[in-house]
Amino acid sequence: MRYPFYGLEDFTMTIRSRYLLLAVMLLCSPATAWATNGYFSHGSSVAEKGLAGAGVAYSQDTLSASNNPAGMVWQGARYDVGAALFGPMRSYSSTGGPFLPPGALCGANCPFSIGDGDQSIDSENEAFLIPQLGYNWVIDPNRTIGLSVYGNGGMNTEYRGGTAILGTPTGSNAELPGTFGAGTAGVDLSQLFVSTTYAARISDSSSWGLSAIVVYQRFEATGLANFSPFSSDPGNLSNNGYDTSTGLGLRVGFQSEVSPGIRIGAAYQPKINMSEFDDYSGLFAEDGDFDIPSNFTVGLAVDVGKTGVFVVDIQQINYEDVAAVSNSITPLTDGSCIPGGPAGGSGDGCLGGTDGAGFGWEDMQILKLGYQWQDGKMTWRVGYSKGDQPIPQEEVVFNILAPGVVEEHFTFGFTRELDAKSAINFAAMYAPSNSVKGTNTFDPSQEIELEMDQYELAISYNRRI
Repeated sequence: MRYPFYGLEDFTMTIRSRYLLLAVMLLCSPATAWATNGYFSHGSSVAEKGLAGAGVAYSQDTLSASNNPAGMVWQGARYDVGAALFGPMRSYSSTGGPFLPPGALCGANCPFSIGDGDQSIDSENEAFLIPQLGYNWVIDPNRTIGLSVYGNGGMNTEYRGGTAILGTPTGSNAELPGTFGAGTAGVDLSQLFVSTTYAARISDSSSWGLSAIVVYQRFEATGLANFSPFSSDPGNLSNNGYDTSTGLGLRVGFQSEVSPGIRIGAAYQPKINMSEFDDYSGLFAEDGDFDIPSNFTVGLAVDVGKTGVFVVDIQQINYEDVAAVSNSITPLTDGSCIPGGPAGGSGDGCLGGTDGAGFGWEDMQILKLGYQWQDGKMTWRVGYSKGDQPIPQEEVVFNILAPGVVEEHFTFGFTRELDAKSAINFAAMYAPSNSVKGTNTFDPSQEIELEMDQYELAISYNRRI
């Protein structure tokens, strides 16, 4: 297939169109709440969403660069614009506690219980609209340049109710409002990725691609003031409004049809170093550093019959790259942080410290399976993915803020051709409820259970130019 060559005038108009669309995207984009595979989305492209996110070997639109940049060269000149309505249902419950009987003395290490006895609280904010867009233009029959704008995030919680029991050295237990005893508790992390992709054919059946990625993220935390004695910078721990961070990264990919009807693909994104959240330098390890973890995906696509395609991806997300995400909460109790007064604690293990306490997340591996087939003007898709959620049992207390415990996704989708150049795409996702239960780090008599399930509907429109 031959592609049109753009002259200077067409090229300039395309540039203007791209950035007009990007401006609309940035103005319309709300705080996002992707919390599917940890806090990585199960898929960005609507077509891939219908296949449980699989497609590193089988790209189908201009959002596929978020999975594999190499696939953009096969898309021709086109654009995609769409949105997803995402519904995460998050809750925690606590049983037992407080460990300290009224009147007993606890000295410097007083227990911190989430509620007095049984407590169960649901997070607010259960519907999020997340726009997306992609644009691809052809340089010549063997090269393209594209733009993909998509979101990530997932640490979005708001617990308005609940109480906490704080033991005091004088022997009295203080019952205070809020999950952690400092009012409404929660965090809100949202990330926007703007990916400019160069892709080229190596041969008639193989390609490679490279994306330059600009990342913008913002973050807010509330209700954590009672952790001030354990923070290296209590003034930048909680309730400081939104702070922002930026960074630059790369993603590289490869695709090849190794035999008629059999395609392979692979993509890798190194860790993206982000600027620090200065207003939360007393919360995240390494003075507010919150980088994007490295990740890679390998996959296979096999034609089935005349119109069917089976796809399988294996994805690895290296959450342990990022200290703020992977460091354990235990430095707050094992002597690595000596709690203090209003000036905060001392020691590298304090919140915000060089080896500061964090969420304790582990690396995550995900298997994604999908099948699609064509019936006239309709293309149908189904998918399933499975991964081990990243939160260990001993890390539950801090992960009340970020209960990313979902492990399975069931998906369905379709594409309906409108004419020779345009189509509408749809995808639906259901992630069944999953939970993790463990002991409260600050009160061994108490157990905490985190639970989440998710729903998503996504729609997009694409047109070939």
